[in-house]
Amino acid sequence: MSRIALVDDDRNILTSVAMTLEAEGFEVETYNDGQSALDAFNRRLPDMAVLDIKMPRMDGMDLLQRLRQKTSMPVIFLTSKDDEIDEV
Repeated sequence: MSRIALVDDDRNILTSVAMTLEAEGFEVETYNDGQSALDAFNRRLPDMAVLDIKMPRMDGMDLLQRLRQKTSMPVIFLTSKDDEIDEV
């Protein structure tokens, strides 16, 4: 079973996305900010991460930079930012 880490400061988003992924058979771990996720990832890396961009303590972009120093695991950004300049 694949382990997916969800990192978002919005509890409602964490709950709804986690429920959807768990219903599809994934093991899901949730974190409220980037620093908490990074601390957990230093102990055990998930198979994939879904990150919010704007979060307290450490945002998603900073977390991704730190992750890329040691892993190439897949990362998806899930965000409410909708300005054209923010699009990938």
